[in-house]
Amino acid sequence: MPKRKDLNSILIIGSGPIVIGQACEFDYSGTQALRSLREDGIETILINSNPATIMTDPTMADHVYLKPLTTKSIREILEKHPNIDAVLPTMGGQTALNLCIEADTKGIWEDYGVKIIGVDIDAINITEDREKFRELMLKIGIGMAPQATATSFLKGKEIAQEFGFPLVIRASYTLGGAGASIVYKAEDFDELLSLGLEVSPIHEVMIDKALMGWKEYELELLRDKNDNVVIICTIENMDPMGIHTGDSITVAPAMTLSDTTFQRMRDMAIHMMRSIGDFAGGCNVQFAVSPDEKEDIIAIEINPRVSRSSALASKATGYPIAKIAAKLAIGYNLNELSNQITKSTSALFEPTLDYVIVKIPRWNFDKFEGSDRTLGLQMKSVGEVMGIGRSFQEALHKATQSLEIKRNGLGADGKGYTNYDEIISKLTIPSWDRVFVIYDAIQLGIPLSRIHEITKIDMWFLKQYEELYQLEKEISNFSIETLSKDLLLEAKQKGFADRQIAHMLDCYESEVYNKRVALNINRIYKLVDTCAAEFKAMTPYYYSTFEAEIETPDGKRYVENDSIVSDKKKIVVLGSGPNRIGQGIEFDYCCVHGVLAASECGYETIMINCNPETVSTDFDISDKLYFEPVFWEHIYDIIRHEKPEGVIVQLGGQTALKLAEKLDKYGIKIIGTSFKALDLAEDRGSFSNLLAENNIPFPQFGVAETADEALALSDELDFPLLVRPSYVLGGQGMKIVINKEELEEHVVDLLRKIPNNKLLLDHYLDGAIEAEADAICDGEDVYIIGIMEHIEPCGIHSGDSNATLPPFNLGEFVMQQIKDHTKKIALALNTVGLINIQFAIKDDIVYIIEANPRASRTVPFIAKAYKEPYVNYATKVMLGEKKVKDFNFNPQLEGYAIKQPVFSFNKFPNVNKNLGPEMKSTGESILFIDSLKDDEFYNLYSRRKMYLSK
Repeated sequence: MPKRKDLNSILIIGSGPIVIGQACEFDYSGTQALRSLREDGIETILINSNPATIMTDPTMADHVYLKPLTTKSIREILEKHPNIDAVLPTMGGQTALNLCIEADTKGIWEDYGVKIIGVDIDAINITEDREKFRELMLKIGIGMAPQATATSFLKGKEIAQEFGFPLVIRASYTLGGAGASIVYKAEDFDELLSLGLEVSPIHEVMIDKALMGWKEYELELLRDKNDNVVIICTIENMDPMGIHTGDSITVAPAMTLSDTTFQRMRDMAIHMMRSIGDFAGGCNVQFAVSPDEKEDIIAIEINPRVSRSSALASKATGYPIAKIAAKLAIGYNLNELSNQITKSTSALFEPTLDYVIVKIPRWNFDKFEGSDRTLGLQMKSVGEVMGIGRSFQEALHKATQSLEIKRNGLGADGKGYTNYDEIISKLTIPSWDRVFVIYDAIQLGIPLSRIHEITKIDMWFLKQYEELYQLEKEISNFSIETLSKDLLLEAKQKGFADRQIAHMLDCYESEVYNKRVALNINRIYKLVDTCAAEFKAMTPYYYSTFEAEIETPDGKRYVENDSIVSDKKKIVVLGSGPNRIGQGIEFDYCCVHGVLAASECGYETIMINCNPETVSTDFDISDKLYFEPVFWEHIYDIIRHEKPEGVIVQLGGQTALKLAEKLDKYGIKIIGTSFKALDLAEDRGSFSNLLAENNIPFPQFGVAETADEALALSDELDFPLLVRPSYVLGGQGMKIVINKEELEEHVVDLLRKIPNNKLLLDHYLDGAIEAEADAICDGEDVYIIGIMEHIEPCGIHSGDSNATLPPFNLGEFVMQQIKDHTKKIALALNTVGLINIQFAIKDDIVYIIEANPRASRTVPFIAKAYKEPYVNYATKVMLGEKKVKDFNFNPQLEGYAIKQPVFSFNKFPNVNKNLGPEMKSTGESILFIDSLKDDEFYNLYSRRKMYLSK
């Protein structure tokens, strides 16, 4: 059945600000859905309060409402658009579903004649209400763990007495495992039961017998109106039950599942999806499998919506789940839609993979001092990376290289643990670095059987690790001169980086690189094609690998490369890698705009990124997508292969910027601001000299490389002092200290964590106002796109401050200084493209805190507030296609826009929630107010000093 005729205008609910447990994978899904509906000529109306994402860009929907996600906002939109026929709530995670249910309960959809599509409310209620779900599963013959529901403390105690420990407590209607915990001992039960009951909006928990050590799997399904169901992807968690899937290392396709068990699991998933309701769309089902030869399967849960794993499954298979789910929601059947990759087969097929993908989460525990770093049922990661390889080992290595935590892969970098007790403890209590610790344990000689007994990780995975270690040991017996071609090729095929091989051979990385080039061991690129190359794929979406040469009968030797280089002029855009605090989805927004602008200028666009959650890694955003680590070796090989005109580094945050030095050293053109200028802004000493030459005030400062130097400096500078390292992100390691003891302690700690770093000591301007400006510069003219005043005082990181656009109480004299300083600095740094400058204002004097000649966290916010595509303009300036004076700037904003930070402290209940110079927020929302008399502004302003910590 083709598209429904009664759906001409559809409301989509977004997921709001990014929090731990619900990140930009839903912006990716929502963006795909919007593009999909518009292809069918449907009017799209979007509500989402997140200004950082490409999803809320005016080009994505016909009408974008940056409003709070409340039923009041929904009513306002429905009043304004009486023609809305339906609402699609399945693309915005739990937030959108909860809002849809609340609006349904209040009768809003009925009042305005709006249908709910893509899911039905009964299905949501059955899956969210754990008691109803259990009853249904038992009725249809699907196994569940022994469990019971408690709606009171007393009932919970009775259940625990009956089941015995360990137990799992799960709160109903929550997100990212909030309120869930594993209880091993009776004495911990009361507190954790109370927490679960409190966190659940309906004060209900499900208590399960814990299935510790069972294996965990996820299936992604799609179903159409005709009840055709396809399984898009089977994902296996390397970590056994007991760790939230969002915090687990996951692998696709499933590696340790027998075919008969997979067929049983497949049938169960389809049976479950059909039994929860009659709806067309996406679904995610989670199962546990017993780790013995019986392979008993039990159901954990089912989510009748696009899930966190849908983005991963889409990138893993090349099958755009959200795009197809949106089509199914408006009435299409799977056999009527084309496979987006081959364009010649239908969407009614199940992808087959001839490669392996590994997802590893990215945590940010260092931002939450004193946080509990153990992993459990509550999700704690802030982002994720995905590696694609020909084998599990290669994919695992590529994923670990993508994490950006100063590791070069597994082992072979001298950074592993060597203490037996520490390793055993880290294996026993799952923590963020267990993926590395397994390798360390094998290296120390701990038997696989012991590692398996402690971690319950399947023996197959552990043997893969062991093979890697054996290879490292073998290579270490050789030198760079004596290493054979076969052994070097094997190391590269298993994902070892040149840097790791250099560590094993005790030589330079460049020597390994030169040797493999001389031996013709080069990266080749393969297509992600959904159908194991059975049909010709039309989408240029690549991953790299190494293959042995093929010899033809006439003696010609070659390796097959799917990535054909065109003769067009090309631009590479470096992505920002995994999300983390301090570098989030706003850089994805910038990268997408950069790609689109370069395309408009006639360039072939090439995107390099490894983040599966984002729009920048969608297969049809750039002309070519390389799903690869933003890691020097990978980037350099792509550049050698493609020979672009240049590389854009200023849109991918600190990740891309850090690679500028290497690019410059290797003679690769950096588009826009030069490396020299970028480096000058990062080097605090040189930058301050530049300010002094231009008569621009800055706080008194000094540079120290040891604790002694820092203490000597403190005699010249007055306390309080702001201490900060160079080349870091999101204010990492910044602290305000008020005496010599605090100073010494912090400096020693910093130099231990970041050796050889230059530390900057500034006199902290107590009680100053903070402001920031973003501007576009072409080397001759400067256009300031926005000046924001922070509601919180100076000393709280700009990413954690409420920023007001335009400023609300800076006088004309101060504003003029800000404008003059911004122009002078942008020109003095030879900026070509974007620049962000931060100011402290005290006694009507404007001091410079820092300048970043790149896209900043606030650029998307300003673009949304003023309804101007500033990144598009800036990219055209970088490419030399346009000058600042060529644009007709026309910002439109009545009243004020406020960027409001959102925190995820609820994941770390015992952490100090004070704010300071180190960034802690995970996301942001935008608030528009007509005047400063607005109650919401008054509330923000009255609380501005509440959290300031020194």
